[in-house]
Amino acid sequence: MERIGSYAIERVLGEGGMGTVYLARSRGGRPVAVKVAKPELARDAGFRERFRAEITAARAVGGFHTAPVVDADPEAPTPWLATAYIPGLNLAQLLASQGPMPEEKLRQLGLALAEALQAIHKCGLVHRDLKPGNIIMAEDGPRVVDFGIARAVEGSRLTMTGVAVGTPGFLAPEQAEGLQVSPAADIFALGAVLVAAAGGSPFGDGTPASLMYRSVHHEPDLTALPEALRDTVAACMAKIPQQRPTAEQLLDALVPWRRPAQYERTLVDPSPALPPAPPKPSGPPSLPPTVDAVEQSPQFLAMDRKNAVVADVEGISLGLNGRQADFPWSSVHDVAYTESGRGMGLTVTVRLADGTSHSCRVTTRDEEELDDWIDDLILVREHFLPLRTTSSDSGGPPSD
Repeated sequence: MERIGSYAIERVLGEGGMGTVYLARSRGGRPVAVKVAKPELARDAGFRERFRAEITAARAVGGFHTAPVVDADPEAPTPWLATAYIPGLNLAQLLASQGPMPEEKLRQLGLALAEALQAIHKCGLVHRDLKPGNIIMAEDGPRVVDFGIARAVEGSRLTMTGVAVGTPGFLAPEQAEGLQVSPAADIFALGAVLVAAAGGSPFGDGTPASLMYRSVHHEPDLTALPEALRDTVAACMAKIPQQRPTAEQLLDALVPWRRPAQYERTLVDPSPALPPAPPKPSGPPSLPPTVDAVEQSPQFLAMDRKNAVVADVEGISLGLNGRQADFPWSSVHDVAYTESGRGMGLTVTVRLADGTSHSCRVTTRDEEELDDWIDDLILVREHFLPLRTTSSDSGGPPSD
């Protein structure tokens, strides 16, 4: 690709679950960051409609800590969005090279992100994918980038093994459950970002499915944070959205008794107009993996407020009222399922090689979601247990 709209492509800046970001130049020579949606999204008419609405709202976002939208074309064969290019490493790269931040820098980061979210939320937007990779550590302070596409993706019939809306490990519980998302979801993600910046991982490591499960059913691990920040971050990561502070309340909570005279520069040398591509870091091991960093093997996640079934490359797990039982694939003979409760419940039974069985029932109010659960479970079962399942004992016609 040499050109997007009127912009000449220089190089790839990064890739994510929703598209590719390019460094490009306008005809007048100004650098811009252009995000191009994936082809499968371009084929979804609903995505284009939502993307068009998001572009209109995103143009109104200002503030000191965002990258303004300068151009977009939701009608292009592959829809794209251009923002002002902000030179600098992203937070994930900075942490990989410099290590965890001390308390003072964590407060500065939290204040900058809260201001950015305040500007975004005032325009009626929710970022939906705040994470270290979407925070550019510019010379004048952190900038939040890459908003405007996440909401448009929601509602597209794309599974978590293809395109995930948001990044597991930073997703709020309501996002993981597919419920309505409000600005409180961004506050949850901000809390997770501060934990990562302190060198921790609020929900540990693992596959996207396991991280999404933990965000709903487990409390975050905040031990990496300085003691003085734990209560504030715990409030940000409350399971119930209404119990989280607003961006404005978070600004009040994070202001230290003594503020530094100015933001400390994060880049030692001034960047040229067109900086060379930064080396791709491996990332600190404590950072939760993104969807792109995990091998694209089939995964399954079905959960409600009490129970959950998670299946991925490590095995299958049943969560019952907060208690989790894990079974590696080597110990599983087969996996069966039945529909129950007038088509709104799914009972998954794991039969082990030792002859024992374990079952878990999850419910939903959405029949389409139930169908997706069954399709995904069949895919996972056929992938990990190709020689152990039979049509007679592994699922079958629905039962009431």
